[in-house]
Amino acid sequence: MGEPAVVTMTTRDTELTEPTVRAIISAARAVPIPTRSQGAWITAGLSGLLLWASFPPLDWGPLGWIALVPLLLLIRPVQRPRGTLASTFVCGFLSQLFLLQWLRYGDPAMYLAWIWLAFYIALYFPVFVLLCRAAVHRFGVPFTLAVPTIWVGLELLRAHLMTGFSWYYLGHTQYRFTELIQISDLVGAYGVSFIVAASAAALAAILPESLLTRLGIVPRQPVDLLDNGPRPTNWRAPLAVAFSLSLVAASLVYGYVRRAQAAFTAGPRIALIQGNFTSQLKHDPSEAISLFNKHYIMTGAAVKYQPDVIVWPETMYRNPLLLKSPNVSDAELLRLTPYVSAAAWKSSQVPEALHDLSRQAGAALIIGIDTLVAEPGSLKHFNSAVLTLPDRGVAARYDKMHRVLFGEYIPLKETLPFLRSFVPYGMGVGIDAGAEPQVFRCKDWRLAPLICFEDTVPHLVRGAVAKLNDATPGKPIDCLVNLTNDGWFHGSSGLDQHLITALFRCVECRKPMVRAVNTGISAVIDGDGMVVEPDVYLDVDNKGRTTMRDPKTGRWNRQLNAVLVDSVPLDNRSSLYLRFGDWFAGTCGFATLLVLLASLVPSRWLGRPPYAAHELKL
Repeated sequence: MGEPAVVTMTTRDTELTEPTVRAIISAARAVPIPTRSQGAWITAGLSGLLLWASFPPLDWGPLGWIALVPLLLLIRPVQRPRGTLASTFVCGFLSQLFLLQWLRYGDPAMYLAWIWLAFYIALYFPVFVLLCRAAVHRFGVPFTLAVPTIWVGLELLRAHLMTGFSWYYLGHTQYRFTELIQISDLVGAYGVSFIVAASAAALAAILPESLLTRLGIVPRQPVDLLDNGPRPTNWRAPLAVAFSLSLVAASLVYGYVRRAQAAFTAGPRIALIQGNFTSQLKHDPSEAISLFNKHYIMTGAAVKYQPDVIVWPETMYRNPLLLKSPNVSDAELLRLTPYVSAAAWKSSQVPEALHDLSRQAGAALIIGIDTLVAEPGSLKHFNSAVLTLPDRGVAARYDKMHRVLFGEYIPLKETLPFLRSFVPYGMGVGIDAGAEPQVFRCKDWRLAPLICFEDTVPHLVRGAVAKLNDATPGKPIDCLVNLTNDGWFHGSSGLDQHLITALFRCVECRKPMVRAVNTGISAVIDGDGMVVEPDVYLDVDNKGRTTMRDPKTGRWNRQLNAVLVDSVPLDNRSSLYLRFGDWFAGTCGFATLLVLLASLVPSRWLGRPPYAAHELKL
């Protein structure tokens, strides 16, 4: 046998062939390697579980800091993990279904509204992941900036779309962290959500790549014999952590400083009347006398503590206030309201009864009542709050502006009559929206009434207070007064979340709030967002409860007849949020919109390829 042939290659040959080899390797790396969808379902499901546990009924707020971390692992890889869209939507839907389960208590008809709302909010989860992936991998936005910006942008959208739903913001999980939430007077509750989301992003960014590989989120790469040298140090991860820590530290410093600036002074002494009537009883005409008598007795119990103002919950005075235009005939009144006599429209029975009640109490009354207004060719129905003074009678009326979707307002109900089945008790007619906020003047104090879920809507409360302040320069609003009927929800976690969401309005506007809530949770909240233990807590049911919280469970009392009396802690501080509104959340929303629009542009038009995995900006 001859000598084996020896193949030699000159340096020039190597230079010619080496780029070809590297090109082949690069092409191979560019071929997507299949991932397992199991990892997407695990991470999305874990985030859904943590989000649910962060809010009532468990109310484990510290979990809010890590709740998004598993979900954010689906954003890190350049190649989108299999099952991302399906898993984030389904797990988000199940999480929201459990969070919102209290909606079903109102009536069997509310089951449809419950499922629909959970479905709607679940859509935000895959949209969030897709927009974050586009921002990070397509446009090179740092991971720890893209995540909180887009999260807040979508929270802002949710606050406005379809009349808005401003519940269960990520920042609401931190309501106990009083110093942290003080930044709400700068940027609203959205700022707290931004900090929590940024911290979650920093934690998700520093988790090892091996974890993503084990979950199947990142495919296992074949051994690369041509690239086995040391990898460069990733200096962006420490920066991501430093960024989030600096946000938390700055917020805490600001919170301590702002709380130290508070000099609360005693304002009007207010008595909150809290009945315990389910909505079924409230809508039963045969129970109207019993309902009035119970509130009358509790009002009498409050009088000995000499309140300046007594507040009844939403629509707890069951006889409607009837108002008509002078040129509406009796025949037209009968056509508009066949269930009400023409004589009743001409009577002043309700205003006189309210005036008499105020005189007996020796205090101003703010009472929730239905108002019917007859005008030529139309009848308007308002959910109202009425101020009655001992010396003047009915002095002012506020009509609720923000209507609850499928509770008080049904879109397209004439075009799609089947939508009426979404609401209980034949409420398909709904109510009309009030025109503008009102100020209730009581002695030297100026009170701003809010009804039902209005205290959960940040832009509505801020807009109302700002408008009323501007109307009388030098005489700002002293206190927010919320009248609510949470009897629909039978003592469920919805009552807790309603109160938690409302307290952020106090910090945003630096205004105290008093809440008179049927079935609870009635409360006095100061300008720091702290629920104040009242001077007087009367358990009318004689079960020995003397404080707002159950000493055994630590939970707020609910489903009881009670009277709370306290002096309102007036706040002397100003608020940047009250002056400029949602400038911060609006910026995040604008950035989110830019990412959405830019994502619709084909990649080849941008003139740059997506980032490689090792180039991910943290």
